[in-house]
Amino acid sequence: MSVIYILLAISITVAVGFFIAFIIAVKKGQYDDSYTPSVRMLFEDELVKEKPNKKILTKKE
Repeated sequence: MSVIYILLAISITVAVGFFIAFIIAVKKGQYDDSYTPSVRMLFEDELVKEKPNKKILTKKE
């Protein structure tokens, strides 16, 4: 039973370590994308198909 407590403590420590590393990477701009905005105008836009208008039939009294 004591092994479960040790493994739980180790897993929480590892998870907190990864979370701190993620926060530091985000603050330093590791995940900022500087390449895609410069080439976005070269990509073709997908055509948006218009949906046909559906008329709602109601009874007039």
